[in-house]
Amino acid sequence: MNFLETEDVVKQYSGHLALNKVSIQVAKGKVFGLLGPNGAGKTTLIRIINRITAPDSGIVRFDGRLSKPEDIYQIGYMPEERGLYKKMKVGEQAIYLAQLKGLSYPVARKRLIHWFEKFDIMSWWNRKLEELSKGMQQKVQFIITIIHEPPLLIFDEPFSGFDPVNADILKQEILELKNEGRTIIFSTHNMASVEEICDDIALINRSQVVLSGDVTEVRNRFKGNTFLLKLVDSGIESETFETDKYTILSDETAKGVREIRIHKEVDMSNSDLVSLLTKQGEIISFTEELPSMNDIFINTVSAPNTTEV
Repeated sequence: MNFLETEDVVKQYSGHLALNKVSIQVAKGKVFGLLGPNGAGKTTLIRIINRITAPDSGIVRFDGRLSKPEDIYQIGYMPEERGLYKKMKVGEQAIYLAQLKGLSYPVARKRLIHWFEKFDIMSWWNRKLEELSKGMQQKVQFIITIIHEPPLLIFDEPFSGFDPVNADILKQEILELKNEGRTIIFSTHNMASVEEICDDIALINRSQVVLSGDVTEVRNRFKGNTFLLKLVDSGIESETFETDKYTILSDETAKGVREIRIHKEVDMSNSDLVSLLTKQGEIISFTEELPSMNDIFINTVSAPNTTEV
């Protein structure tokens, strides 16, 4: 079941077509990666979902029905450009913003104290935001985004400003929110994070969706019949291998283990390939190499044809 859908959404600004019939389907309880280069239209789509702006045409469905104004209280949005008040005390503005999202003062304070203690920033409750490091400000922004426990969360570049340790902490919190049943839209340029976090993706380029699907299925779609073979080194040169059905791309040996990257022809089965390779020595592992999301992103965005893949 899809929690959020857009259908043929179009948005134009002063002669610039920001979105051109963009349709996405965000499954309930999943992490959805909204990807694309700068200027592709991602932020415009997020603003439409948040009802900050309206589409020129097309529709947005929220939890199985047409989106309506009060749905904004069911969304937590963490924008790339953070919007906290630098001169206000951290705890004071956190409570204020939580109340704007419909929480009473006692509930807001209780939940905020829980999260501040969890992120080890309680000692900064009465300090001005500008006194915090960028990473600590990001933690406050994250807490304010999720504090009203909305069913839909939208994170735009949430790891920006974090060191690797704190980025991993935040990643685990996002996955925990997913485990609790939240639906999450995750927009980032970090493709490694996409592989670790996202279930499904849509790649927007030049105002339209050019690639979408389950992350594993997308990576399989772009695979190139390349395999990594590890075997016990037997001293046999790769030139003696039968190569009419496959090509040796690289051949390296270290500490008695030989690693060979192989590209096989499409008409050769994996079983036949393994059968041939067993003659060359004892196989330790045989793995098909899938392209990274980073490679897929670059190749898709660089392609002249923007038809959806």
